[in-house]
Amino acid sequence: MTGPATIDAIQAEADTRRWLERAVIGLNLCPFAKAVHVKAQIHYAVHLPADESGLMDALLSEANELAAVDAAVRDTTLLIAPNTLADFLDFNDFLGRAERKLARAGFDGVFQLASFHPQFQFAGTEPDDIENATNRAPYPTLHLLREDSVSRAVEAFPEAEAIFERNIETLEALGPDGWAALDVGPGSARP
Repeated sequence: MTGPATIDAIQAEADTRRWLERAVIGLNLCPFAKAVHVKAQIHYAVHLPADESGLMDALLSEANELAAVDAAVRDTTLLIAPNTLADFLDFNDFLGRAERKLARAGFDGVFQLASFHPQFQFAGTEPDDIENATNRAPYPTLHLLREDSVSRAVEAFPEAEAIFERNIETLEALGPDGWAALDVGPGSARP
């Protein structure tokens, strides 16, 4: 996307928090999210410019900041880019470059990079298939997770590998109308 920023930081963060609370935690799509949310250990960062290189710099900056802070204070970071990488395929290409850049910066084995996008689509699915909603957020979002925290969470959750299948079942039961009723898209929050 080019041109001036169309979403401001306050709206982007409010929409992302609403999505996290209503969809991710509300539907229990990630059983690990509630604890860090309740403890206020999620850092929300917003990158407003429409440039990919600036987003890469912001990601590295956020990784450095996360590494410098104790996990009890900040366990994870959501970097929201409302005005960048609107096309999912461009976002997916960027994600590969971002993972390589993080590894070169010394964060391999320290952080995992998860991603969410409003147009997220699993390979082999149609754009409107409900299972794509498991990875759909209001805006392109890069999620930095501490490897140590992920390992502890997986140990505490007896069947972590079953999360994906359970999420698909949850979304299929909810259906497109149920997902729409959650009202977790861009501009849905009232900051």
